[in-house]
Amino acid sequence: MTTPPHTRTWDWYPGSIPANSDIHGTAYIETTFSFTQYRSRLARGFYAGRGASAYLGTMFDVGERGHVSLGNFALVHGARIICDLEVTIGDYSLISWNVVIMDTYRVPANGGERRAVLERVSRLEERLLSSGGNPRAVTIGRNVWIGFDACILPGVVIGEGAVVGAKSVVASDVEPYTVVAGNPARIVRHISVTAAAIALNSEGSHVS
Repeated sequence: MTTPPHTRTWDWYPGSIPANSDIHGTAYIETTFSFTQYRSRLARGFYAGRGASAYLGTMFDVGERGHVSLGNFALVHGARIICDLEVTIGDYSLISWNVVIMDTYRVPANGGERRAVLERVSRLEERLLSSGGNPRAVTIGRNVWIGFDACILPGVVIGEGAVVGAKSVVASDVEPYTVVAGNPARIVRHISVTAAAIALNSEGSHVS
């Protein structure tokens, strides 16, 4: 593992990796700009496993009690992760550009209460919405593919091997080895997986 905080020699942004992150030496963080809205105060607020990647455009908007985990060889390309509790992305998962993964709404559903929050934010030096409401952890299983512009809402669990179609809004759990699409996302087909493929997939979980 690396010993943060540290910078990237190729980075155009003059930032650093947060001190409470745990990043494998083979993981790739394209730019520290991804952490400009990272505020976690946990002992470990961010984890990136072996070969994990976070490319330009990815934003880790993490609250003071939030924790984000990227599994081995997971790839996040230009997604926004809003986390006040826990967002877990499994090994070998692929998150496409403009995906939003959120474990919290941060504002009340009630219009009057929401208006009060927005008025309060307008008086802050840093105009950021603080952790609010009841965050619910989001778990994305191994070998999941989430298409561009999809939105994953609080509390959702996406099962291993599932595929989420582009521009889908996922408001409920997704079964393993299914393809879901739409708003709200629904199963459009099941993925046939042979016993050999499942065995091979299981072997990958032992990579460390």
